[in-house]
Amino acid sequence: MDTSLLADRTTRAGVEHKINRRAFLAGAAASTALAVAPGAVAQLPPMDEIPIIDTHIHLFDGTRPLGADYMGSPAYQAISQTSLPSMYSALARPAGIIGAMVVESCAWIDENLWYLEMCRTDPIMMGVTGTLDSGSPIFGSYLERFHKDPLFRAIRARIFPFYNEDNGRVTLKPEHVSNLKLLAQAGLVLDTANPSMGLMRANVLLAEAIPDLRIMMDHLPSFDPTPENQKAYEAVVSDMAKCPNIFVKLSEVYHPRESDGVVVMEYETLRARLEHLYSAFGEDRVLFGSDYPNSYGIASIADQVALMKRFYSGKSRESAEKYFWKNALRIYGLKLT
Repeated sequence: MDTSLLADRTTRAGVEHKINRRAFLAGAAASTALAVAPGAVAQLPPMDEIPIIDTHIHLFDGTRPLGADYMGSPAYQAISQTSLPSMYSALARPAGIIGAMVVESCAWIDENLWYLEMCRTDPIMMGVTGTLDSGSPIFGSYLERFHKDPLFRAIRARIFPFYNEDNGRVTLKPEHVSNLKLLAQAGLVLDTANPSMGLMRANVLLAEAIPDLRIMMDHLPSFDPTPENQKAYEAVVSDMAKCPNIFVKLSEVYHPRESDGVVVMEYETLRARLEHLYSAFGEDRVLFGSDYPNSYGIASIADQVALMKRFYSGKSRESAEKYFWKNALRIYGLKLT
């Protein structure tokens, strides 16, 4: 794949077909309000007209002199070393996606600056979930610096865990808790990944320790409980759901099963897992994310959108709009322009 030509072509396409997000979302909201108004004769717009904000994509450029810490799924690495906004936009816009957030995939502090720069190269990009070590004594100074940029909306606790786990017993690290209070005061979100029993238990402890910190559990549908931990899994999901400041990305629904690597495609099995999580957390605390290009070779962006539209076809229009875009705006504080 000649990624330079693809990037150039899709950049021009993004400029030529730029969507006015504010007008589009306002129109969508107005259509819904009209359709549900008392005595209204208008019909609900079809599901295909619901705009989508993708809260989870990855960007990188392995052709830089310093390379990249991560370059997508094995299938993606076989065709490209780069994932740029213009390349993503060409695939996302036909699926109805009008905005996206990049999520960290690298421990390098300077990568935050690169993410911010990349977000300004394509109008589809709305925000950054960056990487900062919440255990560092200089966390506050870095947070103050990056928070000055309105595109910096969150950090992800993946590389620098905020908890200890010893024989199933989970405890929070005090220095991380102190710094994450600063994150809450800044009004930013803490994404957490990847789902494990320990991380889920830690999220509950952290949510209780810092009630005003918004905590995002990434990719929760990708956790495959075993017969041995099924009851414990259900219990910790229930505990997370009782914390109003814990939110969930219903992402990585299609994923290689941990036990055998099989990607489950059978809808009823996927629907049951989604329904369990949706019922636990409710319509106001779930969001869409494609995890592109980590999902490349497993499910296309269009396939993931189609799956979730099928799931939401049995629910209210308002519930679907919350999942696909409204919750993202509210929880991450995203701007429409």
